[in-house]
Amino acid sequence: MSEEYRQMWTDLGLDLEAHDALLEALGKGYQDIYLSQENRPQGMQYFDFVMSEVHGLRVKELIDAQKQGRKVIGSFCVFVPEELILAIDGISVGLCTGAEFGFAEAEKVLPRNTCALIKSAFGFGMTKVCPYMEASDMIVGENTCDGKKKSYEVFKDVVKDLYVMDIPQMKSDSGKELLRSEYLKFKEKLEQLSGRRITVDDLRKGIETVNAKRRAVHRISELRNADPVPISGMDALLINQVYFYDDPQRFTESVNKIADELEERIKEKKGVSAEKTPRILISGCPMAVPNWKLPWIIETNNAAIVGEESCVGERGTRFLTDSEGSTVDDLMDNIVDRYFNIDCAIFTPNQSRTEHILEMYDKYRADGVIHYSLQFCQPYQIESGPVESTLEDKGIPVMRIETDYSQEDAGQLRTRVEAFVERLKG
Repeated sequence: MSEEYRQMWTDLGLDLEAHDALLEALGKGYQDIYLSQENRPQGMQYFDFVMSEVHGLRVKELIDAQKQGRKVIGSFCVFVPEELILAIDGISVGLCTGAEFGFAEAEKVLPRNTCALIKSAFGFGMTKVCPYMEASDMIVGENTCDGKKKSYEVFKDVVKDLYVMDIPQMKSDSGKELLRSEYLKFKEKLEQLSGRRITVDDLRKGIETVNAKRRAVHRISELRNADPVPISGMDALLINQVYFYDDPQRFTESVNKIADELEERIKEKKGVSAEKTPRILISGCPMAVPNWKLPWIIETNNAAIVGEESCVGERGTRFLTDSEGSTVDDLMDNIVDRYFNIDCAIFTPNQSRTEHILEMYDKYRADGVIHYSLQFCQPYQIESGPVESTLEDKGIPVMRIETDYSQEDAGQLRTRVEAFVERLKG
């Protein structure tokens, strides 16, 4: 891949030496973590191909689309409505935030005790190694936490066109009205950028396309309540990660094929682990590519991950958007209704998130919950206490883990996870 796309990367302005180092580390990590798994569904070969071309073919598709007049919109968060981007015939892509890369550069403009996700975005941007950032016509930030809100004041000088939307912090009438006004402004910005006005048909088509993606992912989730589990948590996480930057129709088709295959595997009692393997639900912060450390540690400790209560997981894809409506305003209201239901830890109070964790625990027949927080991510760190208390009061085994993107604590985490799994077996 390196030679085939080298000119494209040069034209995008990437630092080729640093980018080569990133691809080498990513390729080795994928080989060691993903391709070492046994008894994987055949349909995962598509996602292996996607990852082998993660900075190649997909980026070329974006550039080819731009030559045809389409706009590429990069974003970091599930609060950025893909339905609106598709309504201008745009392409929505998730941006690089999942690796400890370029942190030395990032820490020149950010405090060291900034969460790894924010530092990763800065690191990728400042060292010019993320082709998705460089290929985006506009990058959308969102004020989901204080760290992001203040960092965007600096990030605007790192990327070429940053648009920031405000996100409410309370589930109230005024909060919902704020979200509606921000989405209307975002719609106007997209229309201005693309030079086309969004129609009812455009918006309905965008809604239906994204709903089809969500339904496909829901099929995979539903099938993970089987015992033995027909797909590893690692592979399910990968599907959720690729959700954010693959072509929507191609992604949906590929995921539905895997769901068909998993249904057959369940009939044959064919799983990726033995029956009665301890079943774990992960809850907390999102895990972007290539943040695979904790899931890999869990599933190489004779446990099975059966669900992710995460933005890169069920929290991000849980709700559908109603496609019924006779006007653009009707459909915009439906989009606001859908996204206002997301129970991110930025909201206060946020009891619905704890209720969702309990619901997922029962639904996927989990034996225990691991609550995952990135270091210095205050919303999820603070919320982990009440979540833990609620689960323990109901007799549900739970373990809190705070970590970052480095491998320095991998040994310690492995020891803790091993003890937790033994507790679940007992």
